[in-house]
Amino acid sequence: MALDDLLVANTTYGDETQIHGLLTDLRKNDPVHWTAPEGYRPFWSIAKHADIMEIEKLNDQFHNEPRSVLMNQEAEHNLAAMWGGPDPKTGRVSPLRTLIDMDGEDHRAYRGLTQAWFMPVNLRKGLEARTVELAKRYVDRMMELGPECDFAKDIAVYYPLHVIMSILGVPESDEMKMLKLTQELFGGGDPDMQRDREEGNSNVIADFFMYFNAMTEARRANPGEDLATVIANGKIGGAPLGPIETASYYIIVATAGHDTTSSSIAGGLRALIEHPDQLKKLKDNPELLNTAVDEIIRWVTPVQHFMRTNMGPDYTLRGKTIKTGDSLQLLYLSGNRDEEVWPDAYDFRVDRENNRHVAFGYGAHVCLGQHLAKMEIKAFFKELIGRLDSIEMTGPSKRVQSTFVSGLKTLPVRYKLRAA
Repeated sequence: MALDDLLVANTTYGDETQIHGLLTDLRKNDPVHWTAPEGYRPFWSIAKHADIMEIEKLNDQFHNEPRSVLMNQEAEHNLAAMWGGPDPKTGRVSPLRTLIDMDGEDHRAYRGLTQAWFMPVNLRKGLEARTVELAKRYVDRMMELGPECDFAKDIAVYYPLHVIMSILGVPESDEMKMLKLTQELFGGGDPDMQRDREEGNSNVIADFFMYFNAMTEARRANPGEDLATVIANGKIGGAPLGPIETASYYIIVATAGHDTTSSSIAGGLRALIEHPDQLKKLKDNPELLNTAVDEIIRWVTPVQHFMRTNMGPDYTLRGKTIKTGDSLQLLYLSGNRDEEVWPDAYDFRVDRENNRHVAFGYGAHVCLGQHLAKMEIKAFFKELIGRLDSIEMTGPSKRVQSTFVSGLKTLPVRYKLRAA
């Protein structure tokens, strides 16, 4: 398979050795690479940390809209057909617009609706005790399942899921539905995650819309204290959000709010198992948890890319001309292994300081939930490390085959834990 085809293949991203090998070569030999895979509209692959940061800072020129995430032409065609064709003004193939699809004043206004909820001071007041409580619940669950479990499937997916659904106001009885829909949305290219098309309904987004439109009606009729109430009753420019904008907002909170964090927790545990010296260092020095959390996030990088489009004028990057209208793929997974930033980029170190990773993006589009994610990861590993006597893998882990959001889908482990 040609390089460009490998760079967009879901199977490539399911194989960490292969994808990191390809990205290492790209950083070294062609970090601003014109990529023209079969079945895709061409784009520039941006592999270096400095270049990713440079583009992220120029958010007035390099827009998320109309192409925020890499899709092949068939997927773009199917989305356009579902929604009645691309927008003649923006070129978007779908009216589904989450925060990751917006730019400028539009983005700032929508982000501002919920930003206060995710600021550190408010998280500490309203959620820190809850995350600690839930971390204990799921480490206790490990004890119940022990001495073996599939950590990715049995523990990591449920802890952050329960946190974000509690914030949003989704009842616990519906959490499994949200988990299934999220896995089908982000893992659509993975045979273990994708929806069975023989069931007769392959439209995951439509299922999200149906669920969240009902939630909007309920919160407008009976407002509560949850984030769903804020979204349902929010206003932009004095007018309520439309049904598509409201459902789109719910979708980004409900999906990104747990899937990426669960990937970080599972991938972080595997990293500690594979680096026993770092596990011992963290057990002996629990004050290293803050730096360990950022190293886990750098190491895993659940969101592997976002796209940008040059709105003009033409721009020169490493001697290459990025023409007006060209799209760029910001390869966060590559940027977070850049040897110019981290000479020991392939070493996992829980005491790494000044960790300038790009896992949360940068600039105007930096992840809204980054502080919540760090709080959850820290609370979980604080509880686990404090009770852990031993842990080992009992078989190979498996990774989700996805170019966009990925992480471990299996992590079989054997362990000894102490009671709290």
